[in-house]
Amino acid sequence: MSPSTNLTPLFEPAEVAVVGASAVKGKIGHTIVENLVTNGYRGKIFPVNPKADDICGLKVVRGIQDLPSPLDLAVLCVPPPAVVPALNALAQLPVKAVAIITAGFKEVGGEGYRMEREIERIAREHSIALLGPNCLGLVNTARRLNATFAVGSPPRGSIGFFSQSGALCVGILDWSKELGIGFSKFVSMGNKAVLDECDLLEHLAADQDTNVILGYLESIEDGGRFLHVARRATREKPVILIKSGTTAAGAKAASSHTGALAGANEAYEAAFRQSGVLRVDDVATLFNLAQAFSCQPLPAGPNVAVVTNAGGLGILSADACSRAGLNLATPSAATLETLRGFLPGFAALYNPIDIIGDADAERYARTLDAVLADEQTHTALVVLAPTARVEVEKTSHAVIELSRRHEKPVFCCYMGGEHVAAGRELLREAGVPCYDFPEPAVACIQAMYAYSERASRPAPVAANRLRDRDAACAVVCRAREAGVSEIVEFQAQEILRAYNLPAPETRLARTSDEAARLAERIGFPVVLKIASPQISHKSDVGGVAVNLGDADAVRAAFARITSRAARLAKGAFISGCLVQAMAPRGAKEVIVGFRRDPQFGPLVLFGLGGIYVEVLKDISCRLAPLTLDDAREMIREVRSYPLLRGVRGEPPVDFAAIEEILMAMSRFAQDFPEVHEAEFNPVLAWDGGAVVADVRVVLARPDLNAAIEAAGQDE
Repeated sequence: MSPSTNLTPLFEPAEVAVVGASAVKGKIGHTIVENLVTNGYRGKIFPVNPKADDICGLKVVRGIQDLPSPLDLAVLCVPPPAVVPALNALAQLPVKAVAIITAGFKEVGGEGYRMEREIERIAREHSIALLGPNCLGLVNTARRLNATFAVGSPPRGSIGFFSQSGALCVGILDWSKELGIGFSKFVSMGNKAVLDECDLLEHLAADQDTNVILGYLESIEDGGRFLHVARRATREKPVILIKSGTTAAGAKAASSHTGALAGANEAYEAAFRQSGVLRVDDVATLFNLAQAFSCQPLPAGPNVAVVTNAGGLGILSADACSRAGLNLATPSAATLETLRGFLPGFAALYNPIDIIGDADAERYARTLDAVLADEQTHTALVVLAPTARVEVEKTSHAVIELSRRHEKPVFCCYMGGEHVAAGRELLREAGVPCYDFPEPAVACIQAMYAYSERASRPAPVAANRLRDRDAACAVVCRAREAGVSEIVEFQAQEILRAYNLPAPETRLARTSDEAARLAERIGFPVVLKIASPQISHKSDVGGVAVNLGDADAVRAAFARITSRAARLAKGAFISGCLVQAMAPRGAKEVIVGFRRDPQFGPLVLFGLGGIYVEVLKDISCRLAPLTLDDAREMIREVRSYPLLRGVRGEPPVDFAAIEEILMAMSRFAQDFPEVHEAEFNPVLAWDGGAVVADVRVVLARPDLNAAIEAAGQDE
């Protein structure tokens, strides 16, 4: 059995042994036992200490060999050198789950790294569900299990939380108690020697006590598995994650535009988007969303009704809705008639509905009741400013009662401090989210609607594509046998043909006269490009000439391009020039590429093409394999999409043709794991089609430094 298939002994143990328990208050081994006892854990607790007699009123077990067999859960808080012997002894009982609190392993390198590898080996060999090392522990509020060394326990709730940072766990636990945020499960993963985010996602997705899954991640160990598990988890319940530590450092050595643009952060963004994970940037937003998802129903649509006693706050709310892509609900004729019956004559009846600064609780209640009853309203946002006439607590009671009666999501924004604090507390206790400002409330509504919309769609299916893989393989194999790391355009034309990709007619000319003859055969005007295995970015050496209208222009361009390339790219072998048909006038340049991410595999990129792509950085990314929906979304996400759609009477480009090229790149990336990067730049698109005008392929090269380091660690 895999250590990650059954986490029941970890979260629902019949007995817990604390190996390294201490009789000294304040020690980690004492705090863990104390938390188990004071939190009311109903199972058996076995403090293990060879010297003490009594810890927190419990009889002490002298050694691991004296523990019951089999044992559900052991918590290790012994010094680092004692961890491996203790784990070996526990494995002989046997033990089903272990949480290693002790630090000093992979995070310190050297001997610590080797000890952690041994911990992993023992756990996998004996099918032990192992958490840590270097972790805070875990909490299961439903079982009153607090196997951590944090101070106190969180309230019970429906939020499942896991974190790679133990220090963050301590802070959140303390903060959550102050705000009354409840958890179902609370897990510190530590170094993730065995159990990682995928295991916890799987468990929490199936956990009946958990409605929302939250997580803080610094790394993802297995990108492919994460995508698979996260897709399934988000179909069951919302998954909201913070991912820190993403930088562009991994792209610094990349040789293509794609490699320079599509860094680690883009890969994580794509993974979260494609799996349905909601990514946030800060802890406050993480818990704003968690509270909203855990206590409110999902919106049935994008229409928001804003009820406010302050016109300015109503306008801010309307602006936030517009920026978030939500609609302001248009009240029906019946609703308007109802509102006219009791609102002052100078109230604003159309959304946002301004019920004026002298509004009391009854006016709030009658207005909210009317808009929630309107079929056009999917979500209500109650905005309150602490005017002299407002009845904060009575209004809160009315909002709570109406939110339960109508079963539509209701959010509140009580803007103020001391005067609205009691009303906020009433709402929080009743499960109605209340925010200081309109913008975070609207952000939560938008996130819930986006999740609802995605969850209602059928699961996407990756499209297959006909291609001649053998023909493409022959090109890649020749390059590998020749010891080259890059396949440039004139060598890569066969790959385009193998994947049925449209390309302008292209021929290699070795002399200026041959270039002129080929140009006449192709038809003027033509493009000339330098052909050299060592020159990737042709424009950097002036290696491209366009719109050549006759034979003399072609000959002159050939001489100019080859001589300049020889001068600027010393040592490059010049094969001649490619003669290529011009794309139709008005064609737009876009780029399609991929780079192989170390965690997630092929990351496919789309953006505005040409020489300015790295400056503009107007790109979208998805992980292969792409679905047709992915390809469509990628094109429409870029800021330059309106240019492709056509401006000032221009016809739109052929989007279906670009989508086909994206799908082909995705398939090529999957077919050839030995290819590290590939790029079609530019792809020329117009209203009648699209062609790949330039192509280059970069083969993966072993990282010798990483190999040497790994060999040293394994010694």
